[in-house]
Amino acid sequence: MQETPFCLRVGHLLPYSMSDSNTTDFTNPSTFILLGIPGLEAAHVWISIPFCTMYVIAILGNFSILFTVKIESSLHEPMYYFLCMLAVNDLVVYTSTLPKMLAVFWFNSREIDFSACLTQMYFILIFSMMESGILVAMALDRYVAICHPLRHSTILTNPLVVKIGLAVVLRGSIIILPFPLLARQWLYCRTNVIPQPYCAHIVMVNLACTDTHVSSYYGLFVLFCVMGLDGIFIGVSYSQILRAIFILPTKDARLKTLGTCGSHLFVILAFYIPSLIMSLMYRFGQNVPLHFHVLIANVSFLMPPTLNPIIYGVRTNQIRDRLLRLFTHKGA
Repeated sequence: MQETPFCLRVGHLLPYSMSDSNTTDFTNPSTFILLGIPGLEAAHVWISIPFCTMYVIAILGNFSILFTVKIESSLHEPMYYFLCMLAVNDLVVYTSTLPKMLAVFWFNSREIDFSACLTQMYFILIFSMMESGILVAMALDRYVAICHPLRHSTILTNPLVVKIGLAVVLRGSIIILPFPLLARQWLYCRTNVIPQPYCAHIVMVNLACTDTHVSSYYGLFVLFCVMGLDGIFIGVSYSQILRAIFILPTKDARLKTLGTCGSHLFVILAFYIPSLIMSLMYRFGQNVPLHFHVLIANVSFLMPPTLNPIIYGVRTNQIRDRLLRLFTHKGA
């Protein structure tokens, strides 16, 4: 059995060192046991505090984004429609993982049904894939807005935005579907213990006692041919954006135009930097304890959905001003 040396948003497809499990007498268990953070079981309640705080921030922040865009007619533009897609995506990522994680931390509710485990794995993968697609769509919006400002409203029409959103959903659904289908066919005869607080794909690979090369190769294809192309498209878009910005006549005009891309750039960094950190940990941190790998992987996985609404809420004047007026009016 070969581990998969890749990640989709490191934390669900990132390989990490996992202690060898003793072979048991069962095959294809109906339930799995989630350990939470292995080796730190006694501190689960304390560990749950920052995770719960992140969950609350993500829920409040993303719902605030959705509410603000809905009631503010001036925000009915492609940029904010894509931001709403990102907010919904982040809410589903959290909802598919955090409740069970907190149940493990608080109530020691470790059992999870086999089908539920595969479903959770599928949701984690598909919405990570969709987030990458949404970031590409947002890069396209910024490219058209800055490089072709007079044609922005005629190019990115509402019907086109809807089609892009549907394309992002269908792409993620179709491309990720083979992962749970393959995982369902594998034999699991090593152990039913998952050293994580949720069902990550790499964990399922490690638990399988059959050949998983097909899944590994397909994962590499997804990483390089899908996610890689997303990164290339974003890079090319911003190279053209920067080129257009630097030919502007005044420094103030350059800074103002660049500021319209700031939020999106920060969100891109929040998406890719944790993946880079976890990749480096995988390559150079073989002696790092398992509990540290798992803890950092979980934080890296859950941090972007928490940061995204904060970044857009703080850096986007229209959203920040609308929220301030809303709360000021309520407090008056």
